[in-house]
Formats: sequence, structure tokens, C-alpha cells
Amino acid sequence: MNQLLDLYWTFLKIGCVTFGGGYAMLPILERELVTKRQWTTMDDLRDYFSIGQCTPGIISLNVSTFIGQKRCGVKGAIAATVGFLTGPIIIILIIASFLKNFATLEIVQHAFAGIRVCVCVLILQAVLRLWKKSVIDPFTLALYLIIFALNALSGVLPFKIPAAVLVICAGIIGIIASEIKNRKGQSSAKGGEA
Repeated sequence: MNQLLDLYWTFLKIGCVTFGGGYAMLPILERELVTKRQWTTMDDLRDYFSIGQCTPGIISLNVSTFIGQKRCGVKGAIAATVGFLTGPIIIILIIASFLKNFATLEIVQHAFAGIRVCVCVLILQAVLRLWKKSVIDPFTLALYLIIFALNALSGVLPFKIPAAVLVICAGIIGIIASEIKNRKGQSSAKGGEA
């Protein structure tokens, strides 16, 4: 029961600062889940982000569900998910209940302007961390450039490629490249024995 409460409380705190979506949350999730609590590794967290990008819903919410399931099974997934959702739901209900024309208030507009700047910084920080761990050789750099170009040019091309399709294709290409590399390694090892 203590683990479920810990999952709920941790993701309640994370959910209360969910501004800017999943990638902006990566530094916060890394600090709370990898560094502070050691519930997962950075490699696993990146994998959860990749899967979370392909599944319906908010990336950070999907990550909380994955972490909860890893820690305590289905009950953990539910505790983490509910914890993550509790804060934003309460905040939205308070805003909707008490503040008429909330978005038009000058102080709110200034607050959101500051939050947007902070979100940009958090996303850039997440991109740089992912870059350092993911683009590690000429193959991954080439794959990055191709996927980036397809995504960036998607609005110009006669067809739009959904981000989930790009993620799945990149995963398949990574598997194929790994198999080719393994086979080359095995054949060179056999050649050295002969």
C-alpha cells in the first residue's frame, strides 16, 4: 500500500507542473524518477517516451502509467495515472469555477508568456539530452536527418506523415540495422576462427 501511495503522491506532484507537454516534462521526470527515486533508468525512460509518442494520450501520462505498471503492476499503473491526473483536474476545476474570462486577465496572459519561455527551455534541454544519448554514430545521425526532414517537410509534401508512423519506421530501421550489424559481427568472428 505504501508503494501505491508513493506512486500516487509522486505523480500528483509531477502532474501539477505539467506545462508544455511530454518533452518539456523529460527533465522533471528524469530528476524525480531516475535520479531521485531510481525507479527507472534513463534508457528505459527514453523507451517509455518513444512508446508514449505512439500511443494515444499525453506522453507524460503514458510514461506515468508505464512506470506505475513496472513498479506495482496494474494497481501501480492506476495509482500513477490517477495521481498524474488529479492535480491538473483540480486546477482546471478551480479555474473554471471561480474565474470568469480567466484567459483574458492581464496577469494570466503575462504568466502564460513566462511559462511559454520556460517550456521552450525545457524542451530544448530535453532535445539536447536525447541527442547526446541517441545520436551516437553516423548511422543514427543519418536516420535523425532523414526523419527530421520528413517531419519538417511534411507540410510541403503532397502527403502528411504522422509522427507515430515516423517513430515506428525509425524503430523498424533500428531493428534491421542491429540485425545486419550482428550478422556481420558473427560472420567476421567465424572468418577469424577459420
